[in-house]
Amino acid sequence: MATGGRRTIECGLRAEREAAPGPLPPQLYGSSSGLRGGVMAAHLKKRVYEEFTKVVQQQHEDLSTKKLRLTKPSKSAALHVDLCKATSPADALQYLLQFARKPVEVESVEGVVRILLEHYYKENDASVRLKIASLLGLLSKTAGFSPDCIMDDAINTLQNEKSHQVLAQLLDTLLVIGTKLPDNPSVRMRLVEVACKHLTDSSHGVRNKCLQLIGCLGPVEKGVAKEAESQAARDVQKIIGDHFNDQDPRVRTAAIKAMLQLHERGLKLQQAIYSQACKLLADDYEQVRSAAVQLIWVLSQLYPESIVPIPSSNEEIRLVDDAFGKICHMVSDGSWVVRVQAAKLLGSMQQVSSHFLEQTLDKKLMSDLRRKRTAHERAKELYSSGEFSSGRKWGDDAPKEEIDTGAVNLIESGACGAFVHGLEDEMYEVRIAAVEALCMLAQSSPSFAEKCLDFLVDMFNDEIEEVRLQSIHTMRKISNNITLREDQLDTVLAVLEDSSRDIREALHELLCCTNVSTKEGIHLALVELLKNLTKYPTDRESIWKCLKFLGSRHPTLVLPLVPELLSTHPFFDTPEPDMDDPAYIAVLVLIFNAAKSCPTMPALFSDHTFRHYAYLRDSLSHLVPPLRLPGRKLVSSAVSPSITPHEDPSQQFLHQSLERVYNFQHLDPRGIQELLEFTIRDLQRLGELQSELAGMADFTATYLQCQLLLIKALQEKLWNVAAPLYLKQNALASAAAKQILEETYKMEFMYSGVESRQVVIIHHMRLQAKALQLIVTARTTRGVEPLFGMCEKFLQEVDSFQRCFISELPHMQGSFVDKLLDLMPRLVTSKPSEVVKILQTTLRQSTFLHLPLPEQLHRATANIIEPTGESDNPLRFTSGLVVALDVDATLEHVQDPQGTVKVQVLYPDGQAQLIHPKPADFRNPGPGRHRLITQVYLSHTAWTEPCQIEVRLLLAYNSNRSKASTRAPKSSWSESLEALPPPENGIEGTIPFSKPVKVYIMPKPARR
Repeated sequence: MATGGRRTIECGLRAEREAAPGPLPPQLYGSSSGLRGGVMAAHLKKRVYEEFTKVVQQQHEDLSTKKLRLTKPSKSAALHVDLCKATSPADALQYLLQFARKPVEVESVEGVVRILLEHYYKENDASVRLKIASLLGLLSKTAGFSPDCIMDDAINTLQNEKSHQVLAQLLDTLLVIGTKLPDNPSVRMRLVEVACKHLTDSSHGVRNKCLQLIGCLGPVEKGVAKEAESQAARDVQKIIGDHFNDQDPRVRTAAIKAMLQLHERGLKLQQAIYSQACKLLADDYEQVRSAAVQLIWVLSQLYPESIVPIPSSNEEIRLVDDAFGKICHMVSDGSWVVRVQAAKLLGSMQQVSSHFLEQTLDKKLMSDLRRKRTAHERAKELYSSGEFSSGRKWGDDAPKEEIDTGAVNLIESGACGAFVHGLEDEMYEVRIAAVEALCMLAQSSPSFAEKCLDFLVDMFNDEIEEVRLQSIHTMRKISNNITLREDQLDTVLAVLEDSSRDIREALHELLCCTNVSTKEGIHLALVELLKNLTKYPTDRESIWKCLKFLGSRHPTLVLPLVPELLSTHPFFDTPEPDMDDPAYIAVLVLIFNAAKSCPTMPALFSDHTFRHYAYLRDSLSHLVPPLRLPGRKLVSSAVSPSITPHEDPSQQFLHQSLERVYNFQHLDPRGIQELLEFTIRDLQRLGELQSELAGMADFTATYLQCQLLLIKALQEKLWNVAAPLYLKQNALASAAAKQILEETYKMEFMYSGVESRQVVIIHHMRLQAKALQLIVTARTTRGVEPLFGMCEKFLQEVDSFQRCFISELPHMQGSFVDKLLDLMPRLVTSKPSEVVKILQTTLRQSTFLHLPLPEQLHRATANIIEPTGESDNPLRFTSGLVVALDVDATLEHVQDPQGTVKVQVLYPDGQAQLIHPKPADFRNPGPGRHRLITQVYLSHTAWTEPCQIEVRLLLAYNSNRSKASTRAPKSSWSESLEALPPPENGIEGTIPFSKPVKVYIMPKPARR
C-alpha cells in the first residue's frame, strides 16, 4: 500500500463498519462500488482512503493471481479528512486555502462541492463560510462541469445566512452558475427572483451583487418576463431604475452598470430612463457621475431624434443635442476621471447638430443657441398685460437684445467651449482625450475641421510630449479636409526644433499630407526642413520622403520657385552644386516630384540638373519618379510600346523571370542550376534597385535558393557512390538541409503580407528539408533502433502537415507531399530502411511547386542609428561594473515588435548577450514603422587593450505561431499513428535582420 495523504468520508466509513460486523470474504475485497478505490480487509478498520490505492482481484480458480491498478486520488475524501482534522476556524481556513491552490478534475467537482456544503452547514465562523462560498464559485467555473446539480443547494444556503459578506459571496457564486447555464431560461428566472428578494438587504455589498446578477441574467426578451407572475417577472429596467436613488453611492453606481449590462446583452433601454440619468450627473460621487455619463451616451445613440423638453422653458430639443450639451458640461467636472470619459464620448456623437458642435469651440454662448422672442411676441405680451408705451421715453418699445439667458438657453452656459476647457485642462490625460475627440468629429465634418484647426495647432506647443505627438497624429488624419494658412504653418514648423525624434518624424509625416495655400508657405516649409536637416542629420531619409510628397501635392506652387531653388540665371552659368550635399538632394527631390505633374518645369532645368536627375533616378529610385524629359532617351520612362502605361516594367520583369524558371523541365540538371543561379542574381539586384518590389523580389529569390540547394543535394552522381565515399556527399546534403530550414523560417516570419497560399509552400519546402535530413542520418547511422524514432517523428510531421493544410492539398498535385500521402499506408508498415529509400525516390521525382505572389509583401528591416560605429574613441568603464550604451533603431514592417525584437551583443571572446527591450521602448511614428529607443548595459572583465563589440537586432520566432487551426478528419492510415509520439511543441529561434554595428569598448581594471 502506498502511504499518500489520507482522504475519506467519515460517515461513509461508519456506515461500512455497521454494515460489515465481520471480516469480508477475500472474493469481495475489490467489489465495493460505494468506495472510490478498493482496500484490503486487514486495513479497512484502521485506515482511510489513500491517494493511490491497490485493488486486489482474486479469482475462484486461481487465488494466487493478483492485479494492481493505480487510481486517481479522491479529492473529496482528502478534503473531508482535512476539514475533520481542523480544531479551530483558523485551521479550517488554512486547509481550504491549501486546497484552493490544487487543481480539481471535472469528475471530482461534484463530490468536493458536497463536502464543502456539508461543512458549510456545520461551520459557525463567518470567515470559513466566506471561503467555502468563494470555492463554490471557483469550482463552478471548472471547464466541462455543469453546475445545475448544485444550484438548489447554493440557493438554500442563502436562507439562514446572517453574514452580509457571505451573502454577497453566495450571490456571486449564483451569478457564476447562471452564466455557465446560458441556455436555461428557467434557471435564470429563478436566480433573478432570488436576487430580487435580497434587494432590500441593509448591506450595500449584497445589493450590489443582486443588481449585478439582475443585469447579467435578467430576461432580455419581453415574452419571458410575462410568463411568471413573480417579482422577477416585473420589468427588470424598473427594478434597476428604482435603485438609481439609493442612499449608498456604490449601489447607485451598480444600478447604472446593471442597466448598461442589459444594453450590452441586447435589451433596448426605455427612453424614460434618460431623465433619471440626467439627475445623476449632479451626484456627489464621481463613480456615479462617470457611470451616468456612459448611460446618457447610450441613450443618445438609441434615441437620437427623439424630442425632449428643456427644463424651465417651453422649448424642445433633439435628445442627441441635449445629451451632447450635458456631456459637454461634464468636461468641466471636478473629477479628472469624469472629464476624461466625457471628452472621449464627445468624439463618437457624430449625429449632433452643427451649431451645437461649433459651440464647443467658443466659451461665449452663441446667438443661434438662444431662443429670442420676436417684437410681435413682446408686443402681444405687453398688450395682454394692459401696458402700452407712453411715448415719453425714447425707444422704450424697441426690441431688446438683453434677455435672461439662463431661462431660454438651448444649451447650458457651463457646456459652452467644452473643447476649449478640455484642451486647457491641467491634466494631460484630459487634453489627450479632447484632442482625440476633436479628431473623430473633424473627420466627419469638414466645416468643423476648419474651425478647430487653430486649436489643434496651438496644442503643438503643449508641455507634454505625448500631447504634442497626439495633436500631430490627429492633424494628419484630418489633413484632407484642411488647408494651412501661413501663420498656422509657421506654428507647425516651429516644432521641427523639438529634441524628440518621434515628434520631428511625426511632423514630417504630417507635412507629407498637408495642403499649403501659397508658394511662400512652400518656401518656408523647405527652409525649415533644411534647417532641421542641418541640426539633425539623422532625419535625412524622413525629410527627403516629406519633400517628395510636398512636391507632388503642390506642383503649381513649386513651379515659380524653381529658378531660385536651383540658383539658375537667364544669362550666366552658375556653379554646379555638390551631389553629396543632402540639402541639395532634398531640393531636387522636391522639384522632380513636382515636375511629374507639371510638364513646363523641365524647361527651367540646367544641363547639370538633367545629369543629376539621371543619377538620383538610379540611386534613389523610391524618391525620384520617372519623368518624360524632352529629347533625352536616357532618362525617359523605359516603357516599351507593348506594355500598357499602367503596367510597371519591373513588376513584369519579376513575373517573366518566375515563368521562365517554372518551365525548366526540358533542361538538363546543369542547365536548371545555371538558370536558377542567374534568376536569383537578377531578383536580388531588382530588390536593390526597386524598393517597392524589394520584399517580393527577396522572398522569391529565397524560395528559388532553397530549391537550388535541394537540387544540388540530390544530384544522382553524388548518391551513387561507394559507402566509404559518403562523407563529402553527407556534409553537402546536411549543410543544404540546415540552410533550407533556416531560409524557410526567414520566409515565414520575416515578411508581412504572407498569405496561406505561401505558408503551405514554405512548410512543404521545410518538409522536404527534413526528409533530406532523415536520408543523410540514415546513411551515417549504424543500427536500426535509432532510425525507428526518427521515422516515426517524420511520419508525424507529414500527418500534421496534412491536417493543417487540408484545403490547399488539391493545388499541390504531383508534389512531394502529395506522393507521400499516396504512399502513406505503405510507409506506416515499412521498415526504416525502406522508408528512407521511398523518401529518396520521391524527393527526386516530385515536381517544383509554383510560388504564388501576394499583392503586397514587405520584408522586416531594421536600421541602427545609434551607436554609429564610426568613433575611434573607446567607451571606457571599470571592469565588474556596467556601462549604458544607447541604442536607437528604426524598424520597418515588423509585426508585434514588443514580443519579437531582441538586441544581441557579441563580445570578442565569443560571449553573447541577448537583451529583451521593454514595451515602453517602442514607438509607432507611422503605419508599418516602429522606433526602438533603449539602453543596453555592458559589463566584462578587464582587457589589456580596446576591442570591438558587435550590436545587432534579432527577430525572435516560434513555429507554433503560424500553425493552421483547420484540422482534417482522420484518414484510415492516420489511425495507426495514434501510438506515435506527438510532434515537437515548436521551434524557437532568432533571425538577424539588421547590419551589425561595431563599438569600441575598454573595460579598465579596478583601482585598489
